[in-house]
Amino acid sequence: MSTNKEEWPPLSIPFTDLIAGSVAGASQVIVGQPLDTIKTRAQTSPPGMFRGPMDILMQTVRKEGFFALYKGMASPLIGIAAQNSLLFTAFQVSKRFVSDTPTLSIQQTVGAGAIAGAVNSLMASPIELLKIRMQSQYGGQGDRKLRQVAADLWQQHGFRHGVMRGFWVTVARETPAYAGFYGGFTYTKEQFRTKFYPNLKPEQNLPIWCLMASGSVGGICNWLACYPLDVVKSRVQLTSHKLGPGYIFTEMAAIVREQGSKALVRGLSPTLLRSIPAAAATFTAYELTKEALEGKAAIKV
Repeated sequence: MSTNKEEWPPLSIPFTDLIAGSVAGASQVIVGQPLDTIKTRAQTSPPGMFRGPMDILMQTVRKEGFFALYKGMASPLIGIAAQNSLLFTAFQVSKRFVSDTPTLSIQQTVGAGAIAGAVNSLMASPIELLKIRMQSQYGGQGDRKLRQVAADLWQQHGFRHGVMRGFWVTVARETPAYAGFYGGFTYTKEQFRTKFYPNLKPEQNLPIWCLMASGSVGGICNWLACYPLDVVKSRVQLTSHKLGPGYIFTEMAAIVREQGSKALVRGLSPTLLRSIPAAAATFTAYELTKEALEGKAAIKV
């Protein structure tokens, strides 16, 4: 082995990045939650209930008030620190599995992202299950609080069939999603570095606008890579019927049979729209928090 070959440093937990990632995740939830609620209602509402994303927005605000758009936000906010910590750590460890050196190709980055996404499902599945069930309440007297929803799941269905309902479809979604996210983000970031900042040293960060734009591309790639599976996941996690082997394909076929193939992309437009400001908020919060924790000078914009 060449003595000039770059080696991985000893694996350690970067607490600064974990804290910054948690703040960034919370910012993403706050900024993106209204459009996420519209997406979920587009996916799970009965056919004919809404005419489109704008109609969902108008009816929700008119009937339930503006803050109805933030239904289900408590679940991802509560779990975002743990989820981001798991995702970040899984991605860092996964990079060591796919590459002998810290310099990864795009293909290796995609592979590491896919592994991290699968691991992240352990947290993402129960958090999103609660979020979806909260978002699918339409302001009636029977609406329940988050604590009641969680308690009912546990008492009626237990851990495996209740709290972790839809775990495998979450794995199926998260794997290509984070492959797309990390691949799109890394490729775009490297294009900015090569074409606009060729003299920037490897240890120097790009200006924040480049990171925001790269994150937006990554977010779009994330959803384009997995969206039909997200529709299936929402349906599975909202219902309570028994799931058999191969339920992902069974539920997807049922959606197409009952509502047509277009149902598998219902809600995609607000989802892609959401990914742009959500990613901008994520990377802005991440960089500012990290700089503050490390006591460095303000980053370039």
